[in-house]
Amino acid sequence: MSNIQNYRLKCTLTFGDIYGQIIVWLIVIFLSLASALALWSSARQIYALATVGLILVLSLPFLLFAFVTTLLNNIQVLSVDPATEEQPSATGNQSNQQPVETVG
Repeated sequence: MSNIQNYRLKCTLTFGDIYGQIIVWLIVIFLSLASALALWSSARQIYALATVGLILVLSLPFLLFAFVTTLLNNIQVLSVDPATEEQPSATGNQSNQQPVETVG
């Protein structure tokens, strides 16, 4: 279990990786709203609402799967040499800045 300190997780996910998925999701939403408006009449209002609900409920698992697999594909496990690696601070921020001194 002590060997786990020899590895570091690095996430390389950027907005460009999920940009296409967001565009496709917006297209699905607008198409479902368009189909609801096409079905909207005094006799078919429940069908219009059911169509929007059905499209959104059926597309959510695919969207979630796409986001999760994209995230997992962008996680790297890097091996590090503990002799040359600095120890991380308690907050996780490694800052090389010096504290400000007041002149008084």
